[in-house]
Amino acid sequence: MKQVASLQYGVIFKKAFSQIDVFKAFVKDIVGIDLEIDKVETEKSFEQRIGNIKVEFDLYAEDLKNRVIVEIQHQNGSDYYDRFLHYHCVALLEQAANYRNYKPNLTVYTIVVLTSADNHKTDVAVIDFDPKDRAGNPLNEIKHKVIYLAVKYVDENTPEIYREWLSAIKESLTEQIEETNYHRPELQTVINSIAKNLVSPEEKYWMIEEYNFEDDKKKKFAEGIKQGKLEVAKGMLAEDLKPETIAKLTGLTQIEIENLR
Repeated sequence: MKQVASLQYGVIFKKAFSQIDVFKAFVKDIVGIDLEIDKVETEKSFEQRIGNIKVEFDLYAEDLKNRVIVEIQHQNGSDYYDRFLHYHCVALLEQAANYRNYKPNLTVYTIVVLTSADNHKTDVAVIDFDPKDRAGNPLNEIKHKVIYLAVKYVDENTPEIYREWLSAIKESLTEQIEETNYHRPELQTVINSIAKNLVSPEEKYWMIEEYNFEDDKKKKFAEGIKQGKLEVAKGMLAEDLKPETIAKLTGLTQIEIENLR
């Protein structure tokens, strides 16, 4: 059993998956493309903004020979369906040359890895942009795809080609991995690169920063829910409901409700 830094942290995920052999093997299994690349960029952004949001890709590589852009976006939190659809569209629109040619030169594949919980509890979900006829047959006109991978929901029904990758990422969330469970050399590279004894002071700093940021978001979310309950309780008091009834309905304590009077 190897002690590792969790892949829920962006700095650790980028450290592991920005290695060219790892990136290529992961993309090959998830998308089915043999990339020809000599670098993987981290925190890639475009000079010209599209919309009012600065888009920054965790991991980004262009294969000019195969005419493909692949982005791997790591996410630990909510709203990731809409956010990374937006990122994907930015990578498409950024290529638009002029109004006479709307066809991007490069096909865009966006792989999103979710390490937190998700309401849908599904391991793999895909947005396929290719038009379909009335019978559901693809026209093979548009290859762009967004692939969402939620590692917490990997199980025996997950396609085998995805399963080993997702299982390793999931196991890393416990900060230890049984490396003998994984046979792909690229996954052994991932496991070795995130070993706890190899985490640099700078990487530890960014892990702490990310943890504090996520913790602050959770506290603000909880505070918002509590404030909402208090507002509902005020309305109930105005309708002369008894404090004990309001407490049962809202989950607030009777003392909290009495303090609203």
